[in-house]
Amino acid sequence: MNLLLWRHAEAEDGQDDLQRALTRRGRKQAEAVAGWLRAHAPSDLLVMASPAVRTRQTADALGLDYAVVPDLAPDAAPVHVLAATGWPLSPRPVLVVGHQPTLGRVASTLLAGQDLPWSLKKGGLWWLARRQRDEDFQVVVRAVVNPEFL
Repeated sequence: MNLLLWRHAEAEDGQDDLQRALTRRGRKQAEAVAGWLRAHAPSDLLVMASPAVRTRQTADALGLDYAVVPDLAPDAAPVHVLAATGWPLSPRPVLVVGHQPTLGRVASTLLAGQDLPWSLKKGGLWWLARRQRDEDFQVVVRAVVNPEFL
């Protein structure tokens, strides 16, 4: 299974966390990473976004249909994110557009076997894959993309 974790791009400050929109810089970040995804992501990508405005705006940059999934809201538990994606057995690759600290915690859970406070940069993308080697299952990092390098 391929699991892509995309942190929403830079957003405005605001009182209502779910209504915060992307800044001009955030829109540029989202477009840059979306361009990379269009060139590299599998064509059958299933896209899921948090209900927050900033994650939906980030996902919009990709130009694909996506599902808004309440279990991906800010401060979601990694176990809920993984369950929503069907990890580790989803037949399709899944892109989650979400938040910190949740996405970093998902990555650490899969890669280190512990819920640790890892951080994904704003607008950043981590592509993880589960593979089988002999009798052993492994999680590998396929790519880490940060918008400032695109």
